[in-house]
Amino acid sequence: MIVTPAVRHVAAGAAALLLALPVPYAPAALAAPAAAPPGAPAGVAEPTPPARHVVDPARLGRPGTQVQPLRGAPAVPALSALSWVVADASTGDVLAARDAHKPLPPASTLKALFALTALPGHDPDERHTVSDAELTGIGEGSSLVGLKEGYTYKVSDLWNGVFLSSGNDAVHVLAAMNGGWTAMSRKMQEKARALGARDTRVVSPDGYDAPGQVSSAFDLAVFGRAGLQDPQFTRYCSTRYADFPAGSWSYGIANTNRLLTGESGVARYPGLIGVKNGYTSNAGNTLIAAAKRGSRTLVVSVMNPQGGGGLAVYEEARELLDWGFAADGKVRPVGSLLPAARASARPSAAAERPAVRAQAGPPAARDPLHALAASAGTRGEPARAAAKDASASSRTAGLPLALVGAALGAALSLWLWRRFGARGN
Repeated sequence: MIVTPAVRHVAAGAAALLLALPVPYAPAALAAPAAAPPGAPAGVAEPTPPARHVVDPARLGRPGTQVQPLRGAPAVPALSALSWVVADASTGDVLAARDAHKPLPPASTLKALFALTALPGHDPDERHTVSDAELTGIGEGSSLVGLKEGYTYKVSDLWNGVFLSSGNDAVHVLAAMNGGWTAMSRKMQEKARALGARDTRVVSPDGYDAPGQVSSAFDLAVFGRAGLQDPQFTRYCSTRYADFPAGSWSYGIANTNRLLTGESGVARYPGLIGVKNGYTSNAGNTLIAAAKRGSRTLVVSVMNPQGGGGLAVYEEARELLDWGFAADGKVRPVGSLLPAARASARPSAAAERPAVRAQAGPPAARDPLHALAASAGTRGEPARAAAKDASASSRTAGLPLALVGAALGAALSLWLWRRFGARGN
């Protein structure tokens, strides 16, 4: 083997370069995997915590009864109401429902939305003198508390008239004090939308039958739950009896919610809070009811029972409350009364894809670009940019590796020359 002085010089320089080179650069994605936590088997991915139960917001729009029972759950009562909902008032979880979004006339249960809208407008001790104009336009056959023109009432008296006697005259006066009938209809509509109640169309704020006026069992449950979060609302809707002023004297009024008072042969429901009952010839009987047992509060809504007479709405609400308390922890929710929960209830496309089975060893050690893309998920441009950067890093890492290869070749040539070069060919 003939080696020229130039070759010797190059080989010597390569050997020096080989000795001077640091440990070859390795991208982070190619580095050794981190040590597994103590007690964990080598090469096995840590278990993923179980995901929280995801509620399909479309479920409550399906016809028929919706319930997801677990082992030991009581059977859902068979009711005659056209629609109903039973929900946990604290969490907003809908435990069961039937035709929850079916549009139906609400009757005086719409007064719950009226109260949510108008209650903040005036102090309970404020006094107001009723005018004749405020008592005009009340629907024929309306329930009344007995307001008189020229009489002065406290705002709290007017609200007792709304909740206990379901007085449309009290609603008309309070609506006049809050901008008028048309303005109040608009405000109630806005309030319903803010609460996520999208089935409700307000035409007559007192709930009196009007063309196009509808709500749903779902929306009524939303109104009932929202009302329970307002101490004033709760105080009025849970009042069984009150004295109503009439000038120099007063007379007693009783709440028309039989589950609350135990009137007309309907037994009182233990722990009942309220909320509001209603009836018109078009709507039939409707009811929002809430009850507390221990640390748990339920809200139910019942719309237009088809059997059992005028008191069936109370007995069917009773059955739903009994079922809801008995089903505690034994059913999965089928919906939510919370606007935010309903908006985020449907899982994202990434969450709906099946999970990738864990493999022995970290994916990054097998293919850094694949691992980066997998960790980026479906984030679009940021993911593509990250993959591009990783590719560039891989190309850059190839430069020192190529130099190492050249140096190794030169060093080998130098070694061979030293051992065999004196012999020639």
